[in-house]
Amino acid sequence: MQSLDDDQAVETVSIPLAGKSSIADHMVIASGRSTRQVASMAMKLAERIKAEFRRPVRIEGLPTADWVLIDAGDVIVHLFRPEVRSFYNLERMWAFGDAPPPPAMGQG
Repeated sequence: MQSLDDDQAVETVSIPLAGKSSIADHMVIASGRSTRQVASMAMKLAERIKAEFRRPVRIEGLPTADWVLIDAGDVIVHLFRPEVRSFYNLERMWAFGDAPPPPAMGQG
């Protein structure tokens, strides 16, 4: 969360999944203002996880950087461009009624 905050991520949301899904304990969803910012945040976050937690990290979606998924084992991070995030609305899909509504397109 600190790494995303340092990189000026927009609308960062953490959704607890423990006891609700076996894929991870937490899901973090955040937006970047452009594909360049999304790619940069993803690379920095992956390096920080490797360095600080000594965990292997898998990244998908980096070439286009519209939606980048970072799988760090117990935590899965989704980084989006705002339009793509609004379209997929993962907060609603994964929050089991607990998540805030997704940010409106054009805000942030």
